[in-house]
Amino acid sequence: MTVKDHWEQVYASRATDQCSWHQVQPRRSLNLIEGTGVPRGAAILDVGGGDSLADHLVAAGYRDVTVVDISRAALQRSQGRLPADGLVHRVQADARSLPLADASVDVWHDRAVFHFLTDSEDRDAYLHQVRRVVRPGGHVIVATFAADGPTRCSGLPAVRYSSVSLHETFGPRFRLVDTERETHRTPAGVEQQFVYCSCVLEPSVESGAAR
Repeated sequence: MTVKDHWEQVYASRATDQCSWHQVQPRRSLNLIEGTGVPRGAAILDVGGGDSLADHLVAAGYRDVTVVDISRAALQRSQGRLPADGLVHRVQADARSLPLADASVDVWHDRAVFHFLTDSEDRDAYLHQVRRVVRPGGHVIVATFAADGPTRCSGLPAVRYSSVSLHETFGPRFRLVDTERETHRTPAGVEQQFVYCSCVLEPSVESGAAR
């Protein structure tokens, strides 16, 4: 089974409020995005967020939200809830190969995608996309399972990180601004420990740009 098929099956078999990552109010993510200070018209990319954060971003006044998810079913769910006002753009794609323009994103947000990349080549491909599509000085907010978090989720293995190891994995171009922990209680009542890192993508030394 491909990764795409796996996630299509997950969304087909579970209601939104039955998915382990579901949050009634994603306060941590919203607070960190708000904390970047970007204007409400900034380009925000939510990676793997097909059925979660977009509603709340629009309600908070953000006007340029792009949601990327590998699952068409996840994107269709959120599309059914939100008005067709052009504020939310939906892209079915793998985070490792995004059909987005260079330096087109002001805020990259990912809650619970990166920790599923257990292969170093997949992580490298993901990081290449971050460096490519986020503008110099843009913000990168990533949340993964913490060092004391689960080793598996939704039938897949996951990599656990501390705030230090997560930041080190991203590298020195990602200037750390803030890090937080979160105890997430799943709809089934299971506690999962998360770590969040909020960074600014610095220009590359070689070119003075984000490539």
